[in-house]
Amino acid sequence: MKIYLATGNAGKKREFQEILRGFEVVIPSDEKIEFEPEETGETFYENSMIKARELWKKVRAPVIADDSGLCVDALGGAPGIFSSRYAGPDFMRGRPDGKKISQDEQNRLLIGQVSAAIESGIDASLFPNGARSCRYACSMVLLFSPERFFIAQETMEGALIERIEDARGEGGFGYDPIIELPYKGGRTVAQLSPEEKNSISHRGKAARAIVSQLAASFS
Repeated sequence: MKIYLATGNAGKKREFQEILRGFEVVIPSDEKIEFEPEETGETFYENSMIKARELWKKVRAPVIADDSGLCVDALGGAPGIFSSRYAGPDFMRGRPDGKKISQDEQNRLLIGQVSAAIESGIDASLFPNGARSCRYACSMVLLFSPERFFIAQETMEGALIERIEDARGEGGFGYDPIIELPYKGGRTVAQLSPEEKNSISHRGKAARAIVSQLAASFS
């Protein structure tokens, strides 16, 4: 069965195809569908629903949409929904001209900003994974129609590395090389195999909840 995935990110498509085995995962560009929704939500859930509804209008078929990002405790949960647009402490919600900086530059600026926050004397006693505590969050929507949908939101806990020189791993994408997982021997997310990552990731856990709804809907 064909499931439309509301993204232009080929990396996400690969991850979803691993998780949604038995389904054909299609992104808009595969079928030359123009898809550039304006993500105006204030939460991961709101943005995932905006994307799901926009693509459903074009395909009139089951759609999965997710919105995810990195939430750093020392920065009050930022960059959060602005993770892909983050451009350093001066442009937490993205540059005014809309241009994105490279992922390497995002990683460098984020580590520097968190280090500065720690040096300023933040109280990290309530953070679950130390002063550099962070987590990926993912809100996922399975939309059958505007009136019928299911939602799952999950997280993956970790901690930012201390120096950009410590970035490591060739897998994954985005901020994965700079997020360590204490419960995985200190490896970064980018050092995990696709199977390991999917078993514990924010997106993998949310997707499995969604898959259970798909299975129930077509059983």
